[in-house]
Amino acid sequence: MNKVIIIGGGAAGLMAAVAASLNSDDVIIYDGNEKLGKKMYITGKGRCNLTNACDISSYFENVVSNDKFLYSALYTFTNDDVIKFFEENGCPIKIERGDRVFPRSDKSSDVINALSKYIRNKGVKVVLNTKVTGILTDNGKAIGVKLENGKSDCADRVIVATGGLSYKTTGSTGDGFKFAKDLGISVTGFRPGLVPLEVKEDYITALQGLSLRNVSLRIKKDNKVLYEDFGEMLFTHFGVSGPIVLSASSIIGKHLETSNTLTGVVDMKPALDYKKLGDRIVRDIDNNKNKEIKFLLSGLLPAKMVDIFLDLLNVDTHLKLNELTKGKRQELVHLLKEFAFTITGTRDYNEAIITQGGVNVNEINPATMESKKVKGLYFAGEVIDIDALTGGFNMQLAFSTGHLAGESATTD
Repeated sequence: MNKVIIIGGGAAGLMAAVAASLNSDDVIIYDGNEKLGKKMYITGKGRCNLTNACDISSYFENVVSNDKFLYSALYTFTNDDVIKFFEENGCPIKIERGDRVFPRSDKSSDVINALSKYIRNKGVKVVLNTKVTGILTDNGKAIGVKLENGKSDCADRVIVATGGLSYKTTGSTGDGFKFAKDLGISVTGFRPGLVPLEVKEDYITALQGLSLRNVSLRIKKDNKVLYEDFGEMLFTHFGVSGPIVLSASSIIGKHLETSNTLTGVVDMKPALDYKKLGDRIVRDIDNNKNKEIKFLLSGLLPAKMVDIFLDLLNVDTHLKLNELTKGKRQELVHLLKEFAFTITGTRDYNEAIITQGGVNVNEINPATMESKKVKGLYFAGEVIDIDALTGGFNMQLAFSTGHLAGESATTD
């Protein structure tokens, strides 16, 4: 039987071990952390959004980088396969809004325990608190790994599942990128992905802590729309965050590297077009002519936004509704439909859910996850230049590429 060493005990590494253990009784995971799945513990706010239950063909619409490379991996080990694995291994699941899949217990530890128990029952050896420092090769073939303690361990195949650069405290320190570069395998540029955005305007940061639901967000470069989505967002002390903002960051990140003139536009009333919203405001004014403008705004906005809208409209707090000019009324409609701000950058890797960039997919066989330059060397998960939007898609990419790598490493 092939001896397989897997570097990294996260989602991709653990699923690689699951697959490899089906065909080999000599599988070892090396992980520098004190426990397996350290980053998985904090995903989905500790609930672990482990996949998405949408039709597998829809996955490619949610992949940001190199979707075509993932066809074999996603169709070989699908989201249905992931759900079946956890259901059969003591981790019942539930499906929530947006087809997001979570453990029924809402505990990420149950996902990790299901994987850990499975591989241990299969005899996979787990070596924790042990950092791999390099890949051993001979005549263009991977033959083992070098360890931090100066020792080495030989193997027939090596799988690199070391993650990216996000959440460094979980062990994602870019080791896999270094391993690849040391072997002459090209690695693309990196940037934080699924990360909050920094904003220029003080009136945005003044809204810190406010969450908006059912709003539309567009991000534009000049007059070109780069991103548009509907959902939930959050204001912070530095700018904006929340699901639709995190997804936006992965789309616009490359544009922020060359431009600081991106504009975010929030539609506070996406269910109403300009005319319907204008008509509603006219009716509200007619029915409350002697009320102050604050009364009108309080019916249209969260309380925290009322004073900011008054400032932006440049009207007095005590202005009576029957004194509101047609011009100011039109300004209000415009502001509700296009609440704009300037995006200046993203937060760093410590706040990024994933890393964009990684080992160049052109140098990996998509049918096996094996390196085209070094035989017997496989890559899986976030270390590869693949990423997707929020909703469980990135976990599925880790599981699919990990499973394919583990299967290929023991059957090729």
